[in-house]
Amino acid sequence: MTLSHEELYQKSWQERQEYAENMQPIIGRLYRSKGIEVVVYGRPLVNATTIDIIKAHKSVERFEGQKLRLRESFPVLEAISKMKLAPGRVDIGKLAYGYIYKNAANGVELQQYLDRELADILDQEDQVKPVDVVLYGFGRIGRLLARLMLERSGPSTKLRLRAIVVRGGKKGDLEKRASLLRRDSIHGPFNGSITIDEENQGIKANGTFIKVIYANSPELVDYTQYGINNALVVDNTGIWKDDKELSIHFKSKGTAKVLLTAPAKGEVPNIVYGVNQHMILPEHKIVSAASCTTNAITPVLKALEDEFGIRNGHVETVHSYTNDQNLIDNFHSAERRGRAAPLNMVLTSTGAASAVAKALPQLKGKLTGNAIRVPTPNVSMAILSLNLNRETSREEMNDFLQRTSLFSELQDQIDFTASTEIVSSDLVGSRYAGVVDSQATIVDGDRCVLYVWYDNEFGYSTQVIRVMNDMAGIKYPTLPVAR
Repeated sequence: MTLSHEELYQKSWQERQEYAENMQPIIGRLYRSKGIEVVVYGRPLVNATTIDIIKAHKSVERFEGQKLRLRESFPVLEAISKMKLAPGRVDIGKLAYGYIYKNAANGVELQQYLDRELADILDQEDQVKPVDVVLYGFGRIGRLLARLMLERSGPSTKLRLRAIVVRGGKKGDLEKRASLLRRDSIHGPFNGSITIDEENQGIKANGTFIKVIYANSPELVDYTQYGINNALVVDNTGIWKDDKELSIHFKSKGTAKVLLTAPAKGEVPNIVYGVNQHMILPEHKIVSAASCTTNAITPVLKALEDEFGIRNGHVETVHSYTNDQNLIDNFHSAERRGRAAPLNMVLTSTGAASAVAKALPQLKGKLTGNAIRVPTPNVSMAILSLNLNRETSREEMNDFLQRTSLFSELQDQIDFTASTEIVSSDLVGSRYAGVVDSQATIVDGDRCVLYVWYDNEFGYSTQVIRVMNDMAGIKYPTLPVAR
């Protein structure tokens, strides 16, 4: 019996759903029991829905020009689940595509191919010890960091969220903190279960107990009395900016290191993960994760500098409004920022262009920058207008950036879209530092204009998590290695 077009499509869809459903428990067990994070061309599959898994596979065609079917990647996932592996990030999409379509195996059987490609973590023991984490401040970034850590909670978790420190302590405060973590107007509901523990003054989320500590200053806190030792304290307040000011956290017993989620002043290293994380040394007790805009543009600028060379340029940021601005016109110490954020485009300054030089010294003095705050609550765009050291074409530029987003050491930082319809709300929840909008790329000889989207909250928070892992000594490879 010959099936109609509609019946064939339905059968194909059902097959994909079944494979995705069979993948889910394997992906979950690999992460929670072995610390293996499964991805498809950089798209994370841990805690993904069946539709998310199908869409991740569908995205392969955009990059490779050919489909990768779930029935082709499933045997790879199944084989990996039976291997003795140390923690790492494994891209089953690239493994499967390379094996089936690129002859990357050179004629060997699948298991031999996987043994070779995953040799860095094959038959290895996990030597990394868990690290206690304290979030000092629980605003936009603090709550997203909590979400990112809690979504991956389990026996193999190394970054362990133990406490948050906030001001307040009035009646009902604990429930309000939990509610803000549970629901978010931009990022949607929390993926899991959240309850409060009034007796022990804490929040229970996805099997994790988070102590809520009320204090107006770090020196008033003793983390050791809560069983927290050698903690990585993540300062989300932005109150203290240089090494002298941030050293106040070491007056809290139990603090080992401090990470600032804002640009730092003085001698504090400003880190853009993927670009200059090598600057994080064991002796560094205080580190900054720079700003959301610096994280968005620096990876792209590094790629361009390495490939084409940059003579000079200008960075214009079209940035969503933030809590620093007023909802309605009112006094503000900064120029223009006192005007109503939801009603106005507000021209302001940005230090991102000059801050790039802290991560990429070769660009010192070569970039200028300005910013326009616009009436959207999240997702921003950086416009890079650059003069290069050599001529190129739009096709070469986009091809280079696409390959960089897939197969370079910056593949976790740079994403790439060829959509002609994408708008800012489509990028809410993006886990990349920046997303190159290839349809908007302009090239004229040695001049180019690039448009880079970024979720200035979520994308930045994923970069912060990477810095946290590095500071904690948690360094796992991404496999297969980019070649």
